Amino acid sequence: MLDFYFSYCGVLKRLRSGALGGEMDRLAEFFTPGYKRASARIYLSRIARFSQFAATRCGPMPIHQDVVDSYLCTFTTDSPRIGAVSPLGHALRVAPERFIASVPSKDADPDAPLLASFSDYLRKVRGLEPKTREGVLLGGRRFLVWFRHHPPGQDLEALAAEHVLAAVEHRLSLSTTSGTRTAATSLIRTFLRFCVGLATMTRISPASSHGRLIGVWRFAAARYMG
Repeated sequence: MLDFYFSYCGVLKRLRSGALGGEMDRLAEFFTPGYKRASARIYLSRIARFSQFAATRCGPMPIHQDVVDSYLCTFTTDSPRIGAVSPLGHALRVAPERFIASVPSKDADPDAPLLASFSDYLRKVRGLEPKTREGVLLGGRRFLVWFRHHPPGQDLEALAAEHVLAAVEHRLSLSTTSGTRTAATSLIRTFLRFCVGLATMTRISPASSHGRLIGVWRFAAARYMG
């Protein structure tokens, strides 16, 4: 199945080597429905890069979470690190037997419950397809990652209007065309609208987690996202 995406023998040989080499054809088949050919090639290439890394750490043995964490730490900036997470999630979904599952901890990712709810909303309410949903989720996660590091360790209940404005300005500074600027702003707007709706439906008080998002959104929307 890899032959559908790649034609050079050397590339195919490299893709089929590594810790996940035996699963790459299964992964290629997984991406065939619902993914554009160019997008599938990117995912497969990123998985293959991790596969080569994992082979140097555990060889043919099942891949432990420590190997995944070590690989993600090789990225020195947030964007490529975040971009590597989704392909690894697909690899775990298609070939769970190649990984040693670790017990998830709430402390490991404090935003996991919020992002899981956001994903359910995008699927059940917005009706987004998996590939589109991943892009919107990535926008929400990027916003949260930026917020957590400005300053480091900041809790979401400390979110204020100036944080939203600064986050938008940061994303716009990374965009080179009007199209990417519009997309970046739209992703943040979609995520914050969801947070406001969640806070309203669950009657979260302003002093509790996520509650201040309501005031934040009203303040920021007028300038950037109206």
